[in-house]
Amino acid sequence: MTAELKPTPLNGVFELHAPPFADHRGAFLNAFRAQEPAFIGSWGDRGIAQVNLSRTEAVGTIRGLHRQAEPHSEAKLVRCLRGRVWDVAVDLRTDSTTYGQWHALKLSPDQGNALLLPEGCAHGFQVLEPGSELLYLHSGAWVPEAETGVRWDDPTLAIAWPLPVAALSDRDRNLPWLSDRNSMA
Repeated sequence: MTAELKPTPLNGVFELHAPPFADHRGAFLNAFRAQEPAFIGSWGDRGIAQVNLSRTEAVGTIRGLHRQAEPHSEAKLVRCLRGRVWDVAVDLRTDSTTYGQWHALKLSPDQGNALLLPEGCAHGFQVLEPGSELLYLHSGAWVPEAETGVRWDDPTLAIAWPLPVAALSDRDRNLPWLSDRNSMA
């Protein structure tokens, strides 16, 4: 089945739909196929430097909003493998016409969708079902000293999280505000 690329209101951020094939045996989803036009149009010639899996148990937990600072910026393709999450992209590229804006969508295996974020955008999500699992493809390697982001509750962003916050890491609680230029480095 062919994947479909849908632009979002944020420059360079796309929703990918690759519906799973299902029959009496179960289901099959092609999560990434470099030669498919939708992936070529969104991922381009970026390589895959890292693949991560995350599982979050508690409904309402927020993870993010994370990104890596230049020169270690990376693109991400995020797909939900189990459960359901409310996935958020925030444009932190100061030269972008959509700088400081956010876009969210629900990711789930049933929908077969994924979110592609280009370099310079932050990513976060809130868990809508217990035991939700995400698969991340990264175009760059993780560099601990390049970790940054912006706070999930930044009043400038005013992200309308769908649930009360159940859990948040100390790291995420202490990320800088959007107005703090150190978060944009």
